[in-house]
Amino acid sequence: MKTKINYFSIVLFYTIAISLRYLTNKTQLLNGISSEFLKIILQGAGPAIGAWVTCSIFNIKHGLSLKGNYHQISVPFLLYWGFPITLILGVEYFSKGTFSFVAVAAILLYGLLEEIGWRGFLRQELKTLPPLLNILVVATLWFVWHLNFEMTTSNLLFFGILILGSWGIGKVADNTHSLLAVAAFHSVNNFFPAMNSTKIIILGALLAIWVASLIIRKKQLQKSIS
Repeated sequence: MKTKINYFSIVLFYTIAISLRYLTNKTQLLNGISSEFLKIILQGAGPAIGAWVTCSIFNIKHGLSLKGNYHQISVPFLLYWGFPITLILGVEYFSKGTFSFVAVAAILLYGLLEEIGWRGFLRQELKTLPPLLNILVVATLWFVWHLNFEMTTSNLLFFGILILGSWGIGKVADNTHSLLAVAAFHSVNNFFPAMNSTKIIILGALLAIWVASLIIRKKQLQKSIS
């Protein structure tokens, strides 16, 4: 059982993650790319690239996988990706006549790239810390990675959301071990940057189904152990 934290691996991971974030968000590096989809993906790729490079150099096994502890990858894919895509796009089509598949897919992929780093690597590497300290460290590094340092009310609220998210998404990671699941929960906030009654109903439906599935999954795992 791992008892020591490899701080060198964490420094390498974070240096790569935040350097790429700076290059893609604070410089003109992506100006020559016409595809907004590709720009979004590249802006969120730092944590995933940092995790991949660090795990390769230090021979670290990544803490999560796409399938997680499900028997078939189709289960988390349909539940956490297929369901929100169908629900969100279905409501959009019937209410507006539009179909923003690329935007929804970009949000999910963006969340996946972040979660490969934050939950799949960083949280795993800091697992020997007390749970609350683990949450605070991950949330703080996650917040700083966004490179928005203005001391405004909205930023303080955002930091609070990241603390809550680090706790909640961490629970999802422990329950499913699935990157598809944690990426979906991560993406909820990005799906609905501005709320209205329709979006509140969609959000409520998503969270109700997902939370219920997590409860059922936890009971199934406990039953299989016993």
